[in-house]
Amino acid sequence: MKTSTARITLRHTLTAVALGIAMGALPVAAQTVKIGLISTYSGPGAAQGDQIDKGVKLYMKMNADKLPPGVKVEIVQRDDTGANPDVAKRIAQELIVRDRVNLITGIVWTPNLAAIAPLSTEAKVPVMSMNAAGARILNAAPFMSRMSFTLCQSAYPAGQWAAKKYKKAYTAVSDFAPGHEAEGCFTRGFKEGGGEIIGAVRIPFANPDFVPFMQRIKDAKPDVIFAFNPAGKQAAAMMKAYGDLSMEKAGIKYLGTGDIVTDEELAGMGDIALGVTTVHHYSAAADRPANKAFVAAYKKEYGANLNPGFMVVGAWDAMDAIYAAIRAQKGVIDAQKTVDFWKTYKSTSSPRGNLSIDPETRDIINPQYLREVRKVGGQLANVELEMISAAIKDPLKEFDKTDKK
Repeated sequence: MKTSTARITLRHTLTAVALGIAMGALPVAAQTVKIGLISTYSGPGAAQGDQIDKGVKLYMKMNADKLPPGVKVEIVQRDDTGANPDVAKRIAQELIVRDRVNLITGIVWTPNLAAIAPLSTEAKVPVMSMNAAGARILNAAPFMSRMSFTLCQSAYPAGQWAAKKYKKAYTAVSDFAPGHEAEGCFTRGFKEGGGEIIGAVRIPFANPDFVPFMQRIKDAKPDVIFAFNPAGKQAAAMMKAYGDLSMEKAGIKYLGTGDIVTDEELAGMGDIALGVTTVHHYSAAADRPANKAFVAAYKKEYGANLNPGFMVVGAWDAMDAIYAAIRAQKGVIDAQKTVDFWKTYKSTSSPRGNLSIDPETRDIINPQYLREVRKVGGQLANVELEMISAAIKDPLKEFDKTDKK
C-alpha cells in the first residue's frame, strides 16, 4: 500500500512539474514568440472581433521590422463565440497547456477576461486586454494588463461635463459589469456637479429590444440620456430606437461613452446621430498626425469607405506594447519581466494620443476628448471639440480607495 501511494505521489509530482513548464512557469527560450489571441469570430459579437482582428493584422504587417533579428511572432487564434466565460476559460487553458503560448491577448468581453484571470495568475502567463473594460478585474490578476480603457475614464468626466449643461438625467446602460461601472461613475460626476438622476435602467445584455426602455425614458422627460452599450450593432439599434421615438425632437439630448457612436457603425446610423455628444479616448476623425497616418493605412488595407473603430486602435496599441516587450527581452519571454516592462510602457505615437500604463494598477492611462457627431466632407464623424484630460487614470480605482476610508 505504501509503495502504491508513493508511486501515485511521484506521478502527481512529475505531472505537476510538466504542467508548470507547459503553463509558462519557466521562461521559454524560442525564436518564435507564440501569442494566444482570444476574440469573437462568430455570433452576434463577430463585428467586434473583426475590429480586433484587423488591428492585429495591420500592426503586424506594418511593423515586422520591429522584432529582434531572428525572432518571429506566431498568432494562435481562438474563437470565444461571444460573451461566454466558460468557452473563454476552456480555450485559454488549451492555449496555455497544449499550445504553450508565451502570452495571451485579444478579449472583447469583460466576463471572459474575468474567467481567464485565475488561469493567468496560476500559470503566470501575461495577458494584455485589447478591449475588455471591467475595471476591477486587474486588482487580483497580477499578470494582467490593459491597453484599451475603462468605462469610468469617460463616464465620470461625462457626468461632470453634463452637470454644467443639464439639470435632469436618466441613465440607460447594458446590464453587465462595464455598464454598471459606467452608470455609477456618470451618476457620481453628475451629482457632484449638482445634477439630478431622475431614473436609471439596465438593459438586458443579450438580444435587447431598446424601444420599450427608451419609451420609458421619454415618458420621464429628462434633459439628457446617458447611455452605454457594448458598441457594434447594439449601438446602431439603440440609436435607431432614439430616432424612431423622436426623442431629440422631444428635447432629450443623447450623451454617452464612445461606444454609442462607434466610428465603424456611424455611417449606418444616419442623421439622427448628429449632435450626439460623447466622451472617449479616440476618434477616427482626429487630426493628430499619428492618427491621420493610421487611418490612411487602415483605409488602404481594408477599403476607402471603412473607418477604424476604437477596438482596432486597442488592438494596434496592444500589439505595440507586446512587440516592445519582445524587443526588451530579445525574444526570450519571461512572464514577470513582461509584466514589469508593461508597467513602464509609454507611447507618443498612438492614434489616440500619448498613453501609458499605470505602474501601480497595470491599467491604461488615456487621454479623453469631448466629441460631437457632425458632418465632415458630407460624412458623419466624431469631431473632437476639446481634450478633457491629457492623461486620466481609472477614477473607479481611486474612488474605491477613498470610499473605504
